[in-house]
Formats: sequence, structure tokens, C-alpha cells
Amino acid sequence: MQRKLLYALLLVFLIAAPFIGIYPLFVMKTLCFALFAAAFNLLIGYTGLLSFGHAMFLASAGYVTGYFIQSMGVSPELGVLAGTLTATLLGLVVGLFAIRRQGIYFAMVTLALAQMVYFVFLQAPFTHGEDGLQGVPRGKLFGAIDLSSDLTLYAVMLVVMVAAFGLIVRIVHSPFGQVLVAIKENEPRAISLGYDTDRFKLLAFILSAGLAGLAGSLKVVVLGFETLGDAYWTMSGLVVLMTLVGGMGTLFGPLVGAALIVALEDRLGDIGSALARVTRVDWFNSLGESATIVTGIIFIACVLAFRRGIVGEIVARVKPLRA
Repeated sequence: MQRKLLYALLLVFLIAAPFIGIYPLFVMKTLCFALFAAAFNLLIGYTGLLSFGHAMFLASAGYVTGYFIQSMGVSPELGVLAGTLTATLLGLVVGLFAIRRQGIYFAMVTLALAQMVYFVFLQAPFTHGEDGLQGVPRGKLFGAIDLSSDLTLYAVMLVVMVAAFGLIVRIVHSPFGQVLVAIKENEPRAISLGYDTDRFKLLAFILSAGLAGLAGSLKVVVLGFETLGDAYWTMSGLVVLMTLVGGMGTLFGPLVGAALIVALEDRLGDIGSALARVTRVDWFNSLGESATIVTGIIFIACVLAFRRGIVGEIVARVKPLRA
């Protein structure tokens, strides 16, 4: 009941956000990264598989969606569908290779394949190399709803995001999700109970890749461009950071982590300027250029001080009180 109340409060806040002075484009970008982190959390938090190449699903869906909308003139919903299917199929191919290994070897296989995909995007003509896809139009949804307005696109995005997060909640609380947790906790025991763990891990990997692809497709529609930065290994590291900071293995954790990291990257310059005016220290004016250093410090603090993440620590401290 408390969880449902939190979901309801979050939904009310998101509905009211554009009307209380929060920039819709910033919220939509945050939601895209929150879905990306939630998809990654489905793999590492509930299945125990550390993928260090999840950026390839975000970028592949983004490039396909941008190309379909910009060059082929398809509607945005078909572009998003094409991008999501591409990421899902890529997840199937990568998963068939990756699940044969465990631990650090699984992470290295995903990283190696992600770097291969990165160099394909670097050389492919339709991606425009280092220039990326620019000026991707939003178009009209179903040929009728004009998405050029930020508020209209925000309403559509919110509906899609609620459906996507609802799917993740349903997966986690289903018997399938409980098997994934059993595999994470003790895979040999799950095998002894008769579960084909490789099949479950492959399906979890495909679902995670598809949801990450959906985030990448929506991100292109929102921002109107796609670059190689989304395919580089640092993006895979960023989603790991979002998940760990928010709380791995929790439903709210990736949302909190994504919101914190995106807000820091976008608003760190404003925070630095404000601190410079208050303290009269000119160094704070360059704080916006040091976003990577700040996020690294946050990561170190999480590892040393609260390893469960923000939401994980809150849950761990509330449980004894409820008991």
C-alpha cells in the first residue's frame, strides 16, 4: 500500500511538473535516462548480471529511430518501434554469446561487443560518423498529433514511460522475476530445482536490451539528435553509476540515480556560478566543466559510505522501524 502511494505521488509530481516551472525538456530527458537505468537494473539488480556494454542498445535504437524518421519519413511511433525492435534483436544476438560466461568475463564480452558496435556506427554512412544525426524532426503521432509542442510531447512521453515502468514492475513481481532473483542469489540451487537458468538469463537480457532501446528511441524524438557519445563505453559506465547511486535491486533506485546524475550534469554550471557569487571564489565558475569529477566523487562516496545506494539505504533503515 505504501509503495502504491509512492507511485501515485510520483505520478502526480510528473503530471504537475511542467505547470510548476520545471522545464519539460529536462524532465523528458531525465525520464529517458531513468528508463535506461531501470532497464539496466533489471539485469544487474534482479538477475546479477553486470553488463558493461548497455550503451550499444541505447545508441542502436537511437540511430535507427533517427534514420527512419529523418531519412525515410516514417511517423515517430513507427520509428520508435523500429529502434526498439533493433535493440531487442541485438540483445538476442549479444545475449547468446554473453550468457555463456559469468562474472567479469560476462562484463568483458558485453564491453567487447559494444566497442565493435561503436566502431560500426563510427564508419557507417547513415550515422554521419562523428557529426551524428542532427535535426531529427518530431513529426506527428499517428499522423494526427503534432509533437512539435513540448507539452504535447511531454504528455505522450509520460504515457509511454508509465507503461514501460509498469511493465518492469510486473516483471519483477511475477514468477519469472522471482526466478531471476533466485538465480542472482544462488544459481546452482536454481538449477537443482529444475530451472533452465541460461534461458531465463537470456530472456532477462533481451527484455533489458529492449527497454534500453525504447529509452534510446524516445531520447532521439525528444532531443532531435543522436551522437556517438551514446554508443561509447562511458555511457555504459554512466548507467552503472546511476543504478548504484540510486540503489541496485530497488524499483525507485534507478529513477533517483538518473535524476541526480542528469541534474548534476545539466545544472552544475548554475550551481557553480551561484557558489562563486556567494563565496567570491572564482574557481566555482568552472565547476560546470568538472561534471565528471563530481560524479566520480559521488560514486566513491556511495561505495564507501552507503553501498546500497540512496533508496537502498532508506529501505534498509525503514524496515527495522516498521518491524
